[in-house]
Amino acid sequence: MSNMEKHLFNLKFATKELQRNSKKCDKEEKAEKAKVKQAIQKGNMETAKIHAENAIRHKHQSINFLRMSARVDAVSSRVQTAVTMNQVSKSMSGVVKSMDATLKSMNLEKISALMDKFETQFETLDVQTAQMEDTMGNTTTLTTPQNEVDTLLHEMADEAGLDLNLELPSGQISSLASSVASTEQDELSQRLSRLRDQVS
Repeated sequence: MSNMEKHLFNLKFATKELQRNSKKCDKEEKAEKAKVKQAIQKGNMETAKIHAENAIRHKHQSINFLRMSARVDAVSSRVQTAVTMNQVSKSMSGVVKSMDATLKSMNLEKISALMDKFETQFETLDVQTAQMEDTMGNTTTLTTPQNEVDTLLHEMADEAGLDLNLELPSGQISSLASSVASTEQDELSQRLSRLRDQVS
């Protein structure tokens, strides 16, 4: 196996590893949601809010891992083509030298920077990454959208059969639902959905 083929294997492995991390975040999100419900039932709203924030953070992290998995997969396909057609340039070979450690780190910012370098080696890309780029900026942020936290608290309270008297602006939940619905229609979401189906 040549060096480039070894790096290609590592790219494919990283794609699966990112998908696994996404699923792990999904499980952690579900666990936090259960804790939200328990805390609400006990009347401990401060604890419920903390678990709701954790759940939302895990949800966003799961999406980010899945997006990066799709991006690494796209770059992997381009590298595969380059290897097959013997079009591996010196500059591309240079980029892959630092690749292994970066992929193993599972650090989304570092992997994103690495993918940037790879993508500059290709004149045309099979996958548009601009949409993904917009959402990768907040990969490492610990803040969670307050309206999502409030909405989740209400959802868990509904499931628990309790009424919450939180200060929630009217129309916020419906507007959030409609924005989520419209987002699900976009092309990227459909691609990610298919990808998630493949690994489940």
